[in-house]
Amino acid sequence: MLAVFGHQNPDTDAMTAALVYARLLQRQGVDAQAYRLGEPNFETAFVLREAGLEAPPLLEALPAGSPVALVDHNESAQSLAGLHELTVTRVVDHHKLGDLTTTQPAYLRFEPVGCTGTLLLKLFREAGLDVEPLDARLMLSAILSDTLHFRSPTTTPEDRDAVGFLAPVAGIEDVEAYALAMFAAKSDLGDTPAETLLRMDYKVFPFGDPAAPQQWGLGVIETTNPGYVFGRQAELLRAMDAVKAEDTLNGVLLSVVDILNETNRTLVLSATEEKVLREAFGVEAHDHVADLGARISRKKQVVPALEAYFSAQG
Repeated sequence: MLAVFGHQNPDTDAMTAALVYARLLQRQGVDAQAYRLGEPNFETAFVLREAGLEAPPLLEALPAGSPVALVDHNESAQSLAGLHELTVTRVVDHHKLGDLTTTQPAYLRFEPVGCTGTLLLKLFREAGLDVEPLDARLMLSAILSDTLHFRSPTTTPEDRDAVGFLAPVAGIEDVEAYALAMFAAKSDLGDTPAETLLRMDYKVFPFGDPAAPQQWGLGVIETTNPGYVFGRQAELLRAMDAVKAEDTLNGVLLSVVDILNETNRTLVLSATEEKVLREAFGVEAHDHVADLGARISRKKQVVPALEAYFSAQG
């Protein structure tokens, strides 16, 4: 059986890509099963509920040598523990190539689009398979989520075309209203513990010397109500400090992205993070907050700048 899963702290794309890709492989005669590597966030839970689905089973470990397919990620730090002991047979992703290695030739599909869902639609078309309404809804939801309904600079014409094709198949007549409902669900954070908020959309990235890289945790909260998040700033900074120590990180940043106004204000934990932001982005932190302007994409606008900064440090 082939285990199909997205990254840790799964977002809508990671969760739905696992479900859709497993169903696609099953239709092609592959014994595949979708899994998740964490709990769904509020937006993803909304998407699954609207689709009448439960989240796939939680995967904590697999026997060495087990075949796996990765979606929406390829870096070991973001994947299942012990990935290097597993047999990666397939990867479908829209991120940069990380530290992935395989023990045998694998099917790899990487394209610079805004969402894995856009790539999955291509795979359906290339296989000559009709897209079922459920799969269309899941892929559509992922594209709207990852591109922030085309607000993100990661958006490509292919993402827009995919949404145009998928919406009528999914039976969603008002795409904008559906996207806003998704974002409202994402923003309904309630009394969620601060560490949970930090880790909902959180990835660890290695920067600098590959032999001894710095490890940075980069979290993102995308919301239509940033005021609520900053009202809990002190709690979030304490959570960032605890996670930094617990995960033995060199730095932790938490970007609060205002979806509707397309802005990024980032929580800055200490002088270490403040120095990096000043030198990498040319911004100053005031009261532990740095204004990163319209840099709303971690993948395209934040991580590359940090990679360039740390590489230049020698």
